[in-house]
Amino acid sequence: MLHRLFFASALFALAAMSPASARDIKMATTTSTDNSGLLKVLLPKYEAKCGCKVQVISVGTGKALELGKNGDVDVVLVHARAAEDKFVAEGHGVNRKDVMYNDFILVGPQSDPAGMRKQKSIIEAFKQLGEGKSRFISRGDNSGTDQMEKSYWKQAGVAPKGGWFISAGLGMGEVLTMAGEMQGYTLSDRATYGAYRAKTGLDIVLAGDPKMFNPYGIIAVNPKKYPALNYAGAMDFASWITSPEGQKAIAEFKVNGEQLFFPTAAK
Repeated sequence: MLHRLFFASALFALAAMSPASARDIKMATTTSTDNSGLLKVLLPKYEAKCGCKVQVISVGTGKALELGKNGDVDVVLVHARAAEDKFVAEGHGVNRKDVMYNDFILVGPQSDPAGMRKQKSIIEAFKQLGEGKSRFISRGDNSGTDQMEKSYWKQAGVAPKGGWFISAGLGMGEVLTMAGEMQGYTLSDRATYGAYRAKTGLDIVLAGDPKMFNPYGIIAVNPKKYPALNYAGAMDFASWITSPEGQKAIAEFKVNGEQLFFPTAAK
């Protein structure tokens, strides 16, 4: 009888230590990592190793950081460096790691009525768009893209308002769809545009300005602030996505043959 009890206890202990018993990880991330299809490639690879599930909340960077600040998620994967640094400095997150980058692009109708293809500078382009001769659809959701767009308007000396400027308060995919339907311009990350290009008929009219560089970072929520969170899982996922295996998976992700994200952890 004692032998059976010992054997049963041993089996229970082994089951408790098995990968299948690993706690799920809650991650808030940007719509670009989700809409582009990147997470559908990355997460199954990681989940097979950890024996857990990564539960994703896909929102703008501002909302993702707010979820982390409130202790609603274990880890955030976002793209707004100034906001990320503030998040860490205020004690909400720890151990930020570089993950990857892509770039912002200005997209618009194929006919390009505002003549954006003639521009090389995103700030000069925004000055011209600020004249209000063509529609501009803004995310208006405090996402990383929205924060970058606001910085461009500020540098251009433009306070966007009037009938030509539409603040949608929506994710990137929805805004690209609106821009296509309304034959307007918008600022997008390259990855989401790649996933929506065929649906919208929009063209890239300006890219390549160094000001349009778009880095992503991963941050674990501070365990001292929220001890009940899955900090171990957050750090394990952060370690994996910045490992050679995770970085290789990012580099190999392509849409229509085009690489959309470029790993930076090694750098």
